[in-house]
Amino acid sequence: MLAPADSTLATVPTFNALSDIYTSDLLKHAARFQLLTEAFIATYGFKPSFIVRAPGRVNIIGEHIDYCGFPVFPMAIVPDSLIAVRATREHRIRLANINPKYPSREFSCESGSSVTVNNTTHEWTNYFKCGYKGAIEAIDCTNPQGMECLMDSSVPSSAGLSSSSAIVCCAVLATMKVNGRLLPKGDVVETAVASERYIGTNGGGMDQTTSIMSQSQSAVFIEFDPELKITPVKFPSTDPQITFVIANTLVVSDKAVTAPVCYNLRVVETRIGALILAKHLGIADHRACKDADPLTFKVVMDEYFATQDTAGSDDVQVWIDHLDAMLHASTEAFGAHPDGYTREQMAAVLDMTPDALSAAVHEDRFPVRAQQFKLLQRAQHAFSEALRVVKFRQICESGNTRIDYYTALGDLMNCSQDSCRDLFECSCPEIDELCALARRSGSFGSRLTGAGWGGCTVHLVLKDRVGRFIAALKREFYEKHVPNMKDEALSDAIFVTTPGNGAAFYMFD
Repeated sequence: MLAPADSTLATVPTFNALSDIYTSDLLKHAARFQLLTEAFIATYGFKPSFIVRAPGRVNIIGEHIDYCGFPVFPMAIVPDSLIAVRATREHRIRLANINPKYPSREFSCESGSSVTVNNTTHEWTNYFKCGYKGAIEAIDCTNPQGMECLMDSSVPSSAGLSSSSAIVCCAVLATMKVNGRLLPKGDVVETAVASERYIGTNGGGMDQTTSIMSQSQSAVFIEFDPELKITPVKFPSTDPQITFVIANTLVVSDKAVTAPVCYNLRVVETRIGALILAKHLGIADHRACKDADPLTFKVVMDEYFATQDTAGSDDVQVWIDHLDAMLHASTEAFGAHPDGYTREQMAAVLDMTPDALSAAVHEDRFPVRAQQFKLLQRAQHAFSEALRVVKFRQICESGNTRIDYYTALGDLMNCSQDSCRDLFECSCPEIDELCALARRSGSFGSRLTGAGWGGCTVHLVLKDRVGRFIAALKREFYEKHVPNMKDEALSDAIFVTTPGNGAAFYMFD
């Protein structure tokens, strides 16, 4: 279960001052909260009891490796989802959105009824239903309260900034609070991760963990295996200051819609890769591998080195040595199939039928479509990306003033993008174009962030060069691709971000 860390055992905080949630632009946030409150009153005739907020996130480095069991390095961003909530005596959940393009919905919450999430339909309220269903199950609530809810989100959708996870986290928290049982943060994370899988994507947990657990002014180093562990990490103090700019390609890639050929396919490739690697290393029959469901690359690595005496060794160097060894082992295990495996070839390696292999990686819940499964490339990305995450944290915490932090961290981000493009194949031409342009315009490190195949990019830029950098991207990318883009939309597409706070409740005085 969860590591006995204070942060996972604490509950999501409650505030009645926006200055406890946001560190800047307080008047802008106050106006947004006021607008949401007034819209709630106009919609339902009553003032909301509270507003729950959960931020989006930007992953600085560590893409597509959370579901492999490896650590990641994201941070919460200021854009967030808000849901204004009032409990009712009716056995109905009423949902509305401040954005008129999203229709209002309602569903029954009578005792004993089961909420159904129709993941064949792309519908915004499905994400709320996921969180509601997961929360009711987590707190074992047999007579749930009704709710009136009004949502507002400033997180761009389908952009790789976890807008969907922010909604799920808000729904989980709102449901728990209304029904009088708010679980500790760590359990909220587990509930939100499990809940979002009802939508049909087999995620690893980074998005929900970042949204719930983040602290202002710090990124988070998140470890998932053998247990959830969150370590706040500050970026190095430099002059000029390190700054991160998010730039949206405006290529929409909804991972729930494209899951069978993109996101879920990559999950399945890593799962099958772990099964074959364990057999190659002679540890498939070890209890740690047999009992793991799912078996991940991290479990395989840990079990292979389980008898190694690392007492007195530097932790980072142990990580580096183990990951380097796994890179070599994956080349040996999968190198005979550089163009990929068919289902039949993978099943034969594992002495299984294709149907048994599909069942072992839960394709019944998360179906995929592919002729070839590129296990070599996916394994090489997973192990090398985990290595980059470990080195990124090591540099941030080194305190070594002789290090060129800009170049050292930026190079790792650039290598991550190369790996995402060439090995994991989750980039797209617009991401490649934007990253190349950004590097020419002053970025030290540029990479996709989020699932990829579109969405956003993140760039390490010196604070005193941000204005020129953004102007260059607006001129050479956005004016080229979207020449008539309005200023407000352009400001939402490219912006500076700082590490923000995690989820919180706002209570009215």
